[in-house]
Amino acid sequence: MTAMRGDGGGVLHTSFGVIRGVLFDIDDTLVDLEFAMTTALRDVSEHLLPGLDQVGWEKFGRIFTHETTHFYDRYLAGELTFNEQRLLRGRAALGHFGVELEEGEESHAWVTSYAALQHGYVRAFEDVAPLLDALDAAGIPYGAVSNNVHDYQRAKLDTAGLQRIRVLVGTDTVGVPKPDPAIYLEGVRLLGSSARETLYVGDNRLLDAEGSTAAGLLGVWLNRTRETESAFGGHQVGSLAQLLG
Repeated sequence: MTAMRGDGGGVLHTSFGVIRGVLFDIDDTLVDLEFAMTTALRDVSEHLLPGLDQVGWEKFGRIFTHETTHFYDRYLAGELTFNEQRLLRGRAALGHFGVELEEGEESHAWVTSYAALQHGYVRAFEDVAPLLDALDAAGIPYGAVSNNVHDYQRAKLDTAGLQRIRVLVGTDTVGVPKPDPAIYLEGVRLLGSSARETLYVGDNRLLDAEGSTAAGLLGVWLNRTRETESAFGGHQVGSLAQLLG
C-alpha cells in the first residue's frame, strides 16, 4: 500500500518518491482490453464453433490474447500489418479447435467484424476515474505511452470515456516501441516533468515496470491478476486504487 500526499504546486510525495507527473500504459492498465477482445471473439466466432462450452471459450480467448503475442511482436518489428497479426492470432485460436478460416472473403469478414465488435466493448477499469480525479485535484499532469499507434489508441481512450488523457505517445510518435527508452522519455517531455519524478504504471512487468525504470522513470508494475513473480524486486500494486493509499 502506498501513501500519496499532495502539497500543492503539482507535487505528490509517495513511497515511490516525489512525483510531478504520471504516465500510464493503456491496454489492460487503463482499458480492459482483454474483456473487449474475448467478448468480441466469441461474438464473431460462435457460428464457427457451435456448441463450444465455457471452458472451451476461455481456452479460445487465452490462445488469442496470451499465447499468440509473438505475432504482435512481429507487427511491432514491422514484419506484419496490424490486421495480419490479428488474423494470424484468430487462425491459431480457431485452428486449435479444428476450424480453418479460408483465405480471402471469409478471413476479411472475420477480421472486419471482430474489429467493429471489439471497439464496442472497450471500457475503462473502475479504478481509473478516481485516480485521475485525484491527480487533477493535486495538479499532477498525466498521459499515456502505448505499444500501438497513436490514432488507434486515441480512439480507444475516447471510446472508454478517457478523453481527458490528452498526452498520448504511440509507437509511431517516435518510431520505436517499448522498452526503448525514447518512447517513455517522449512522454516525460510532453508532461513537462523529469524522468526521475515521473511515475510509469503498466500491467506488463518487462515492458512497463522494468522498461520505464531502465529509462530513468519510477516504474510500477500493475499486477491486476496477482501473478506471482518471486524474482521481481521492483514496485508493484494490485490496482490503481493502491497508488492512492
